[in-house]
Order: sequence, then structure tokens, then C-alpha cells
Amino acid sequence: MRLRAQRAGVHDALEDGEEMTGPAPQDGIGAARRWRPVPAVRISLLVHAAGVAALAAEPALWLWSLGALAANHLVLSAAVLWPRGRLLGPNLVRLPVQAAARNEVCLTFDDGPDPEVTPRVLDLLDAYQAKASFFCVGERAAANPHLVKEIARRGHSVENHSYRHSRAFSFYGLLRLRRDVEATQEVITCVTGRPPKFFRAPAGFRSVLLDPVLARYGLCYVSWTRRSYDTVSRDPGRILSRLTDGLGAGDILVLHDGALEKTHKSFVLAMLPQLLGELSRRGLRSVALPEAFRDG
Repeated sequence: MRLRAQRAGVHDALEDGEEMTGPAPQDGIGAARRWRPVPAVRISLLVHAAGVAALAAEPALWLWSLGALAANHLVLSAAVLWPRGRLLGPNLVRLPVQAAARNEVCLTFDDGPDPEVTPRVLDLLDAYQAKASFFCVGERAAANPHLVKEIARRGHSVENHSYRHSRAFSFYGLLRLRRDVEATQEVITCVTGRPPKFFRAPAGFRSVLLDPVLARYGLCYVSWTRRSYDTVSRDPGRILSRLTDGLGAGDILVLHDGALEKTHKSFVLAMLPQLLGELSRRGLRSVALPEAFRDG
């Protein structure tokens, strides 16, 4: 009931007749597709089927069956905790080669929008003529629709970062995953007029069951090349060096504009001009994810 009320509130918060804006959708991205299990998932299904068959044929083998299932779940758990891994499905960790050839990188901002931080981030990006992708939490987007609209109006892309950013996201069942992803798609589409094309799981911990849900909504899973750890680090210089040491064309960088403590908010806002200046000095241009997939 609360979720429906928040979605309805998005409509009420926007003025009648406002034009929906945002980056244009790209061919080949965003279209629903047929889900095909990746090899790790197929092997897992076979292990489970073999374990059940072995128990049915010879109950005395229960210990071996249990061991095989435990080993299988251990591997899957490791895959969940490996944000940049591809065992559980396709994972964009770098921009496509054509974007790298154009000396492009992508700044991504997670966990917003935040009424205090997001507007200042947008102003800094404008000052350096940089574009970015904002992975917004659906619940926060519903509470701040004008911020989401402003992100899109300035030419950035608004992407899906789950509805509540729950720490238990990677443990959700299939139906709950679908509802969570769908709710965020609906909120952002309502505000910007265009559905998100990319998805990033909370903290990068990807559910074993997530891939068929992403296929249903035509979402491309994204992690990163470089992670700032700006939500935990108390050293602005260290945050910057994590992003710039070895930085090159095609990199995807992760920062945060939401869910930050007051101290970390000041660090991010103080560090961002230095990062944008470094990109300029290296001849790199930050673009939103949809733009990185354009031809030419």
C-alpha cells in the first residue's frame, strides 16, 4: 500500500504539462530479451538434480550429496560477493571499445538522489561539461522526483539501483526481486519519460536469481572499473587516488551522491572538482552510459 502511494505521489509532485526529458534510448539496450542461464547456473541446476537423483537411487549416498550441494552453494555465495564477476550473468565493468577509442569514461553516482548533495554534484558536472549516470534508489527517487527530473534535464542518465537499497537484496526470492526492480523502473520512467537501461545491485552484491529479472526488463548489469569507497573512507586524498591511479579511457568510476554521512558528503563534494580537473588534464571525457554505446 505504501509503495503504491509513493508511486502515485510522483505524479502529484510533478507540475501538469511538464515535458519529460532525458538521454535518448539506444538501439540494442533496454529491450526485453529471452533469459538464457549462464554456465554456472546451468551447472548448479545439474548439481541439484543429480543430488536429488542420487538420494532417490541410493539413500546411503546422502553425505556425498549434501557435500556436493554445500560446495555448489559455497561457489554461488562467492559469486554473489564478487561484484565484478560474471559467473552469475553478464556484467559491464568497462565501457565498450568504441567509447574507449573516443577517450570516454563514465562517472556513476549511487544511492541518491539527495537534496543536499545531488544539486551540488550537478552544478560541478555542468562546470566541467561532464555527463554522468545516476543509479537512483527508487524510494528516494519517489520522494524527490524533481531532483530526478533535473538530473535528466541536464543530460545525465537515471538508472536503477533497486527500490529500497536493502542489505538483504541478494537474498531476495525471484518474485520479490521482480517487484523491487519493477517498482524502480516505474518511478524513474514516470519522472523522466524513459525507463532505465542499466542496473547496479546495492553494494554490488548480485543475487543468483537476478539475471532473469534483468532480462525481463531489458536491463544491462553494471559494476565498475574503479571504486572510490567514498562512503567509508575518511581520507579525501585516498578517495581521489583510488579513482585516478591508472585511470584510463573506458573506465567506469563509482562515487555516491546519497546515503552519505555529513563528513563524507563534504569529502565527495571537495574531491569531485579535483577528479573532474584530472579527467580534463588527461584528455578524458565523462559521458553517461547510454551515450557510451552510440555508434561512431
